[in-house]
Amino acid sequence: MAPTPAPSHSRSRHRQARPAAGRISRAAAATVAALTAVALLSACGYGSKADGTSSGDADSTAAPGSSAAGGKLSADTVKIGYFANLTHGTALVGLQEGILQKELGGTRIKTQVFNAGPAEIEALNAGSIDIGWIGPSPAINGYTKSGGKSLKIIGGSASGGVKLVVNPDKVASLDDLKGKKIATPQLGNTQDVALLNYLAGKGYKVDPSSGAGDVSVVRTDNKVTPDAYKQGSVDGAWVPEPTASKLVSLGAKVLLDEKDVWPDKQFVITNIIVSQKFLKEHPDVVEAVLRGSVDTNAFIKANPDKAKADANEAIRKEAGNALEPAVLDPAWAGIDFLDDPLAATLQAEADHAVTAGLLKKPDLSGIYDLTLLDKVLAARGQGPVADAGLGTR
Repeated sequence: MAPTPAPSHSRSRHRQARPAAGRISRAAAATVAALTAVALLSACGYGSKADGTSSGDADSTAAPGSSAAGGKLSADTVKIGYFANLTHGTALVGLQEGILQKELGGTRIKTQVFNAGPAEIEALNAGSIDIGWIGPSPAINGYTKSGGKSLKIIGGSASGGVKLVVNPDKVASLDDLKGKKIATPQLGNTQDVALLNYLAGKGYKVDPSSGAGDVSVVRTDNKVTPDAYKQGSVDGAWVPEPTASKLVSLGAKVLLDEKDVWPDKQFVITNIIVSQKFLKEHPDVVEAVLRGSVDTNAFIKANPDKAKADANEAIRKEAGNALEPAVLDPAWAGIDFLDDPLAATLQAEADHAVTAGLLKKPDLSGIYDLTLLDKVLAARGQGPVADAGLGTR
């Protein structure tokens, strides 16, 4: 059972969702021997080195109608990392619409696209990126493994957008997982931690490193999982959108929408992180990115169809194919884009990693620095957000 998160910061006007006992974590996945070689490319330990980075390091260009004019800020370039997933829609839309570049003026954006979080943390630690959109578990791991010196979480981005989908001919209910093969994107990523935590809560024995046990958890790149499902190599997957809806289009059924097991149906799936070095040296650049993120989330809410099309176009550029409406529409509808980092649920994620056997009890004190986000929100007439007692002192 996950411990109760720390109380929200007293200055917040926003209520944080508190995790319920026995809450389900995110992600599931499994591959067979035929896909072992592929899985090994993306599998890495909770905090170990990760391959599988999808390179996309290129200068961005502002969208038509946006303005990248004006003097540059304190850095010539800011290097931004994210995934080509709909759960990273803030980054996808913000880049596609030129909203981020507009706020940065003459400071140019360079991007790098990743498959899963551990690889992105490596890139942040190596200085290959400065700021990134990422899930909670890799952020927790990166912070704790560095002794609190590598990164800060500076803002929220998205909640929801994660589902357990299964072959209905092989899995009838949540109590029917024993002996099944369930896929997750990468060892130690947010969905992987969630599945392992859930299985532990059900009494299943699974080795967290190998994934072997009562339920086979095999880590597979999201790009490979649909083919693995079609071939019968996996019986289901705990995955983010759009992979979950891709599997449904292939005949899978949704066994669990993770948001349904959280209070207020909210849990952090994507945050914004920054290297502490970059934050210290270029706070003006970080603030500009946060302005762009807040404005992008407002754009998404005001223009949902246009934003959905933007995200799909960004995915087409990266993956080579746009999502079909049967996949795109339900996937996009299941994600909530928000500026609040939902800090209390991050503490629950850390507890899940402990339960899963991937992490010792972490000290998350100081993992958040929401100073610049609060400044941006105040300029837009909004109140501060909570850090659950885990903010920079």
